[in-house]
Amino acid sequence: MLTTCFNVVGFNWMASPAATELETIVMDWLGDMLKLPNSFLFSGTDGGVLHGSTHESVVCTMASARDQILSRIGEENIGKLVAYGSDQTHSVIQKVSQIVGIPSKNFRAIETTISSSFTLSPETLRLTVCSDMEAGLVPFYLWATVGTTATTAADPLGPLCNVAKDYGMWVHVDAAYAGSACICPEFRQYIDGIEGANSFTLNAQKWFFTALDCCRLWVKNPSALTKSMSTDLEVLRNKASEWSYGVANLRNFLRSHVKMAKRFEGLVRTDERANPTPSDEKCVNEVNCKLLEVINGCGRVYTSHAVVGGMYVLLCAIGASLTEEKHVAMAWKVVQEHVDAILSLTMY
Repeated sequence: MLTTCFNVVGFNWMASPAATELETIVMDWLGDMLKLPNSFLFSGTDGGVLHGSTHESVVCTMASARDQILSRIGEENIGKLVAYGSDQTHSVIQKVSQIVGIPSKNFRAIETTISSSFTLSPETLRLTVCSDMEAGLVPFYLWATVGTTATTAADPLGPLCNVAKDYGMWVHVDAAYAGSACICPEFRQYIDGIEGANSFTLNAQKWFFTALDCCRLWVKNPSALTKSMSTDLEVLRNKASEWSYGVANLRNFLRSHVKMAKRFEGLVRTDERANPTPSDEKCVNEVNCKLLEVINGCGRVYTSHAVVGGMYVLLCAIGASLTEEKHVAMAWKVVQEHVDAILSLTMY
C-alpha cells in the first residue's frame, strides 16, 4: 500500500534510502521478537531482506550454497550436488533445485513416519548422506521445516544442523507458516537450534495479518548471497550501497488461534469415528475424499487435504484475525452434519 501511494523505487539504497532503512528496522524488529541470534540481525553481524515469496528466497540461498561448494570442487561437478529434505517438505525445493541447475534425481525426499510425528530424522538424514557420499555425490543443501503443510510438523533443528555441519551443507529453515507463533515465548522452542542454520524464512502474509507479498529472509552470511547474485552493473554502483497490531497484540492473536486449534482438536477427539484403526484406512480415505467435496461445496467453511502415512486427512487451519470460537464450533458442526449424511448413504 505504501509502495503504491508513494511510488517507492526501492531497488537500492541510493534510489530510496527511507525504504531501505525501514526494511532493516522491520527485519531486526521481527528478528528481536523471534529472539534470533545476532548473526541474523543488522544490529549484529549480518541481516536480512524482504522478498515476495519463499520461492525467491530459496532460489537465492540455494544458488549461494551451490556457488560456495562449486568454488571448491569445480563447476564441472554441479551434477554431483545433492539437496535434502523430507517427504513433507514443500515442493518448492524440487522446483528451485531444477532452476539452479541441480538434477531432479539429486533431491532426496527422506521418508518420515508417524512415530516421529512426520519430522525429519537426523539419523536417517546422516545415513542418506553417507550413502550418497559413498556413491561419489556431494551433499550441499538441507531444507528443514517448522510447520509442514500437511501436519505442521517441526523438524528438530539442532540435531539436523549438527549433521549438516559435519558434511559442510548449507541449512535453510523454512518457517513460512508456523514460525510466526515463535514470537510467543511458549512456542519459541520450535526454532531452538536456529543458530546452526545459514538462512531462515518466515512469511508474514500467512499468520501475521499482512498482505502478499511479504517473505522475510534472514541470512547468516549475506556476502554469500551478494557474491552469488550480484551482476556489478555500473549503473547500480554508489557510495552507500511498526505494524498497527503491535507486538503484544500479535502474540495475543497467535495464542488465541492456537487455543482455538486445540479446541477443534478436542472436538475431533470426542468423536470415535475420527479415531479409526489401520484396518479402516481404505474406507476412511473414501469417506474423507467425499467429505472434502461436500464441505467445500456447502459454502460455509473451506478445507483442504493431505495424505500422510497413507491416510487421506482433512486440514483445519486457523489464522484469520476475525476468527472466533463460534466459527470453530460451527466448522465442527458442519463436519459432523456431512459425515452423518455420507455414512447414512453408505449404510444402504
